[in-house]
Amino acid sequence: MPQKKVSLVVGLGNPGKTYAATRHNSGFMVLDKVADSFSIPLGKRKFNALLGRGFIEGVDVILAKPMAFMNRSGAPVSKIKEYFNISRKDILVIHDDIDLAFGTLRIKQKEGSGGHNGIESLIEFLGTRDFSRLRIGIGRGIGSSEKDIDVTNYVLSEFSYNEKKNLDQIISKAQDAIITILCKGIKYAMNCFNNKKIMFDTNSVGNRDLV
Repeated sequence: MPQKKVSLVVGLGNPGKTYAATRHNSGFMVLDKVADSFSIPLGKRKFNALLGRGFIEGVDVILAKPMAFMNRSGAPVSKIKEYFNISRKDILVIHDDIDLAFGTLRIKQKEGSGGHNGIESLIEFLGTRDFSRLRIGIGRGIGSSEKDIDVTNYVLSEFSYNEKKNLDQIISKAQDAIITILCKGIKYAMNCFNNKKIMFDTNSVGNRDLV
């Protein structure tokens, strides 16, 4: 069993082609980008997850995509943590967040689930809230302040045409945030990325144009 320090970067989503392009799979999308950028194949299946191990700017990392459905993500992540002897403080989870405006990035530690089923599962199985999160804002669609949208249908729907125009830019920015967290620490990364607006194409209206 490995003894040297290793960081675990987890992307949350649902397995299968049906969900691949949905808002709820933002964590998978970002992790796939990181894996491709740093030539870390997610080719090993273990603990009901797809795993890849490599280096990001010299940092030893394990990338993981749980293949359980979103609300069961905690069990695979807990098993990976225990097997590789990873400290909870060296776990970074990437996930969508309906309560953040589309394209907003926010880095947090030691907070609750905010109603996110994947994070609730992680807290349950890890027995702690003390792990880092990179939240990817997906907004609430037209009338984002409205409370009566069908949350399940919304997060399991695909990004709108105009959102897709900006998706690559958001994913690249999220990758930059991950690199900064791993290499310079979470507090430094918070100062760099929290509450910073991404400047989109002026012809795009983001989450106000639903599929």
